[in-house]
Amino acid sequence: MIGLAEKHWLDQLVDRLEEKLRSRGKEVLILNGGLSVSGVQHIGRLRGEVLLVEAVRRELERRGYKARQLLTLYTQDPWKGKESQLSAFKDGSGSRYVGWPLYRVPDPEGCHESWVDHYWSDFGPYLDDFTDGRVEVVTTTSLYRGPFKPFMRRVIELREEVRRVVNKYRGRKPYPEGWIPIEPRCEACGRIDTTEALEVLEGDRVRYRCRNCGHEGVAGFEDSKLNWRIEWTGVWNVLQVDFEPYGKDHATPGGSRDSCVDLAVNVFKFQPPEGEWYEWVAIRLGGREADMSSSGFTGITPREWLEVAHPQILRFLYFNTHPHRKVVIDMAEIPRYYEWYYRAERIYFGAEEGSSVEARSYELSHPKSPPERLPAQVGYTHAAILAQIIPEDRLPDEAIRRLQRTGHLPREPDEYSLRWARELIEKAGRWARLYAPSGLRITLPREPPVEAYELIEDRERLARLASLLEGLEEWSEEAIKQALIEFGSGMDRGERRRFYRDFYLALLGRPEGPRAAPLLALLPREWVVDRLRAPSRLAAGG
Repeated sequence: MIGLAEKHWLDQLVDRLEEKLRSRGKEVLILNGGLSVSGVQHIGRLRGEVLLVEAVRRELERRGYKARQLLTLYTQDPWKGKESQLSAFKDGSGSRYVGWPLYRVPDPEGCHESWVDHYWSDFGPYLDDFTDGRVEVVTTTSLYRGPFKPFMRRVIELREEVRRVVNKYRGRKPYPEGWIPIEPRCEACGRIDTTEALEVLEGDRVRYRCRNCGHEGVAGFEDSKLNWRIEWTGVWNVLQVDFEPYGKDHATPGGSRDSCVDLAVNVFKFQPPEGEWYEWVAIRLGGREADMSSSGFTGITPREWLEVAHPQILRFLYFNTHPHRKVVIDMAEIPRYYEWYYRAERIYFGAEEGSSVEARSYELSHPKSPPERLPAQVGYTHAAILAQIIPEDRLPDEAIRRLQRTGHLPREPDEYSLRWARELIEKAGRWARLYAPSGLRITLPREPPVEAYELIEDRERLARLASLLEGLEEWSEEAIKQALIEFGSGMDRGERRRFYRDFYLALLGRPEGPRAAPLLALLPREWVVDRLRAPSRLAAGG
């Protein structure tokens, strides 16, 4: 089904990785992604940390390797107390938690045990919708409570070598001799970012002084945190990571990832993971574009995406774009994303000529596997219109019947096509309420919009259109489209603009609306004809 003229970027990436990973001689390869639950867990975080890792794993498995996929949550990180984070606490109490480990910060809305649990709830439970269900979640907090302790002892043992390497990358304010790269949590003020380790004690404990409140105390390794460069290196070491992608902020030569590679190779003497960098995902809302940000609370969550679109659509956008290129998500453009996906689907099944890269992206867009045959392709805009013009208590069955009547869905659809259509109607209806441009937001007046009729300039022309449509042999989008083209053939641009203004006033009670032919095809012919004649009938006193 998929041509071989071009090679997808993913296959090129795995080609480069395969030899290096094979040389490690491991029975099971470990692939990891990492993120900090510092705020809203947006869909941008699915791109590199989850879906890129999953795609590499699945392709390696297809080539005969065994692999596990991990997702490490950095829950021991200090809560920075950015303005956007502070504003989550409506009672103004947020400032007291600045510097606390993320997992200890309370839920600002009081519905979960902690900050981490609250913001993870819109991401973690939906991982199985976007993946094949084999992502294993690990937290750094759980690592500090056990697996990290032997590594932390090595850090203490090698701390002068660690210090020399870290100072190469710090530039200003190098760490002094005797530096202990462990940051205990202050038992008095709760902060983990203002303590200085003074002495390592027996039993995996550290004596410290807090710069914030002056308290001196003792903390265990499990209630502490490694300097972040060392922590990242420790994650690689403890989890035995073989591949881990990273955001572009870590890709700078001489930057953070290079420093961790240096630590791994020259201090801790292990082979660091292979990697691949990826660009950010931005979101455009209301014409404004911004990079999605967790702590900045910018972006939409996987839960919010699934309310309006299938996971396959987001996966397609990511896999059809090289990781080094930015992806900009515009929620008003969801119908266009479906069109791109449908085109790739037709290419994949040989129903349309096109790029093998698009076909491969379509194949990768499925969390498990594509359907066996080309399914029915119900247009997203059609579904959005139907969801708005059919009473809620009759959805989705009535919508399915209308799609079948207009030929958008076969009379006897296969199970996949029927399930997709039902889901699409629900999602598109919600999209229409949340993100659709005004022209696609429809409310069908139950009664003729008499007040709007006063604005109509040519009622007789609408009546003539009603007669033309009434006489069509077939009530289909294509037949209606041709009739409208024929009807408007003698009009100049100004007349055509006035005609369609009258047209939408008669049907919707407003001067604009969605494309005419798709809209009419989804409405009962008798209703359309009656509404187009109603202005003339009213003027005549009928």
